[in-house]
Amino acid sequence: QLQLVESGGGLVQPGGSLRLSCVASESTLDRYVIGWFRQFPGKDRESIGYISSSGDDTTYVHSLKGRFAISRDNAKNTVYLQMNSLKPEDTAVYSCAAGNYPLVSDWAYKYWGQGTQVTVSS
Repeated sequence: QLQLVESGGGLVQPGGSLRLSCVASESTLDRYVIGWFRQFPGKDRESIGYISSSGDDTTYVHSLKGRFAISRDNAKNTVYLQMNSLKPEDTAVYSCAAGNYPLVSDWAYKYWGQGTQVTVSS
């Protein structure tokens, strides 16, 4: 079973940047669409966007496009989420997930990481 591990979260000041990584336990990551999601305390998980298995296509939730960017390095079994111009309202647990369909809905993803906390605060 594919396992995903996120890293790179932490405390950052408003306006700062972070790059999250999602590393797969197997070399089969290139078979999957990878989505990034975030969950605010007490709220449902929301989609950030996804990247195709080849890395040629990315889709973002409209409100985050331009600040967030997803990329992947299949040779390293790793997908990245670059987050720029961070705001306090971006504080959440960020998770990556692997699936077979290029969709933003979380039900489309089969394998999930445990998540990494991102806190934006001065």
